[in-house]
Amino acid sequence: MRGLILCVLILLITNFIRASVYYVNSGEGEDTNSGRTPAEAWASLEKVNAMVFQPGDTILFKAGTPYQGQLEPKGSGSKLKPIIIDKYDTGKRPAIHGQGLKQYTLLLQNIEYWEVRNLEITNRGEERTPGRRGVSILAENFGDCRHIVLDSLEIHEVNGSLVKSEGGGSAIWWKNSGDQVKTRFVGLVIQNCHIHHCERNGINSNGYTRRDNWHPSQGVVIRNNLLEQVPGDGIVPIGCEGVLIEHNVMRDCPDILSHQEAAAGIWPWSSDNTLIQFNEVSGHKAKWDGQGFDSDFNCRGTIIQYNYSHDNYGGFLLICNKGDTFGTPGNIGTKNSIIRYNVSINDGIRPYPTQQKGWFSPVMHITGPVQGTKIYNNVIIIPEKENAEMDQAIVDMDNWGDAWPQDTWFANNVFFVQGQSAFRPREDEGTVFTHNCYFGEIDVVPDDSNAVFSDPEFANVSARGDGFDILRAFMITKKSPLNNSGIPIREKGLSDLFGNPVPDIFCNIGVHQFLRE
Repeated sequence: MRGLILCVLILLITNFIRASVYYVNSGEGEDTNSGRTPAEAWASLEKVNAMVFQPGDTILFKAGTPYQGQLEPKGSGSKLKPIIIDKYDTGKRPAIHGQGLKQYTLLLQNIEYWEVRNLEITNRGEERTPGRRGVSILAENFGDCRHIVLDSLEIHEVNGSLVKSEGGGSAIWWKNSGDQVKTRFVGLVIQNCHIHHCERNGINSNGYTRRDNWHPSQGVVIRNNLLEQVPGDGIVPIGCEGVLIEHNVMRDCPDILSHQEAAAGIWPWSSDNTLIQFNEVSGHKAKWDGQGFDSDFNCRGTIIQYNYSHDNYGGFLLICNKGDTFGTPGNIGTKNSIIRYNVSINDGIRPYPTQQKGWFSPVMHITGPVQGTKIYNNVIIIPEKENAEMDQAIVDMDNWGDAWPQDTWFANNVFFVQGQSAFRPREDEGTVFTHNCYFGEIDVVPDDSNAVFSDPEFANVSARGDGFDILRAFMITKKSPLNNSGIPIREKGLSDLFGNPVPDIFCNIGVHQFLRE
């Protein structure tokens, strides 16, 4: 009984321990200070790194102050009392410059319940180095690592390697691992960050990928981030379950990768039930792949919906899986991807040949033993080619590892060609086209007994530019031949691109449905 009472008392005392607020000011602080008030602020990252913080503590860096080195905080918060890093006073974010001295500038390792906000982070060394990051989040032999939040960070000037096989580099990278204790992230949130001039990648990860050693991270949310001047992969969750990727923008990728490097905008790898929605990817210039969106190797149940893809060298969409290892624990296949209510404009515009496959940049590339892909209610706008040798085929289906796509379903899509384009199915099995609109000069139109060949009569088919407001140009009137011409998609709660409910009986072709009485 005494032991029980003692435990209760300890718990009560712990809960009532007052959390501390610590101030850091490199301009006017001193490490010999208490750190408890702005007038008694610490001066250095070393002082912060030497502390073990407690649940509910807050570390505040003075706005506009610079720091050299690495931030490596210690201690964990709790569910009700996370530890917070933020700024105080008004002005620019406090800036931490890693100078390439370590592989990271901010390291969160085997700690949980942390929220990091309003910092500027760089990590530029004298030359590119494999594996260099701005932020590294690591958990090894830890169990469930809960509630890590990165919010409103500016991360730039991170010069990692441009070669993926060397380890690349990235603005933000997380990894969960461990043979002794299965480890995963639960509730990892990356939001409102501005990432620019980072090499090779933007936000990517690593985790358990084999299905005989499967322990996926859960509750990962990546939203409302802006990625610019990132030449490689934009957002790539690996070894995750149920990731939400929404309202992100990736644009203006520099054309600096070699011909051997494949990269794309937003895509999962060995992850299940990923939801990718309301994102915009444009100007991706990778010399192989280079699509806006991708449902990649060893993924199940990926949904790519309500996105805007435009002006990407490699096209709008890649669906892929490798055939020669298919059916092994490391490759269960890419299955049941859903691609719906997206708009692609001027994708597949690579202006030079690839080393792998000549002039190859279809708007949609489906390759290898991918199964059960459903592509419906999308709008694909293909303008005239600026270069006659450009590919810009609408769909190319081929083999990767001597295996072909199976049971792919295209329905209610608009393929609007202002120049000339083509479909390239080959030895795929069970592909079905139904209730699609084909308008323009298209070679080898698929067998589609319910096809529409009339002008969709969009509000403005020539609309171009950044931002989702452009997409209102692809709404239709009730006089459009797309009205009531689609096959019903009976999925409870499904909406069109503009938030209108999708009817159970009558359905339009394209991204716009009507509110029906």
